[in-house]
Amino acid sequence: MENPGYIALSRLIAQQRALDVRAANIANANTPGYKAESVVFSDYLLKQTGVTAPPGGQTVQMVQDRATYRDFNAGQLLKTGNPLDLALQESGFFTVSTAQGNRYTRAGRFSMSPLGQIIDIAGNPLLGTDGRPITVPPGSGVLTVDGDGGISSDGAPIGKFAVVQFDNPQSLKAEGGTLFSSTQAARPVAQPNVMQGSVEGANVQGIVEVTQMMAEMREFEFASQFVDGEAQREQTAIDRIGHKS
Repeated sequence: MENPGYIALSRLIAQQRALDVRAANIANANTPGYKAESVVFSDYLLKQTGVTAPPGGQTVQMVQDRATYRDFNAGQLLKTGNPLDLALQESGFFTVSTAQGNRYTRAGRFSMSPLGQIIDIAGNPLLGTDGRPITVPPGSGVLTVDGDGGISSDGAPIGKFAVVQFDNPQSLKAEGGTLFSSTQAARPVAQPNVMQGSVEGANVQGIVEVTQMMAEMREFEFASQFVDGEAQREQTAIDRIGHKS
């Protein structure tokens, strides 16, 4: 395959990656706390060492999948009335304990386990500022959560949610639709501004995502046609050379 074919193939691979990311956004449009992703592309310059460029020669540029960027802007707040549905109106993440260690999430749809622990939809315990799961004592009455993340029952304090933030959120690694892991040190949020009885929806803009996907599919089809055309051109050249010989 000659350079035009390799260049078109690099574009084809990049467009496939973009379509995969876009499809994941659309699939999670109704997932509480989900943060939309975008792919960052750049030019990759193919350089040869120890040779001199021929007259009129140009640098070969290929498409490179540089990184995945995640949009951490807040999603729409959805009122549910459930006392264990919580939303963060400011930056930050709830902390949950998993088998792989502490993980961080904006998905505030919690419930209570048979043991009285407050857990997320996957059964991971929600951690307090003391680093331990928050447990509601048996026989507790109506649960109240204040803006600072403190939870109480009939005025009796039970604990306080651990809400943390990071200096570089883009370095967080997604695990599933709503959990993140981090190698950075988590810093507590002094004023998390927790809202009880609401959850944060996904920040995916459905119409925008579908429109972008249609455009990327057209780009994918164009690159595919170019690759097919290059293959036919090379085959025609081979046939003509073989015929002359």
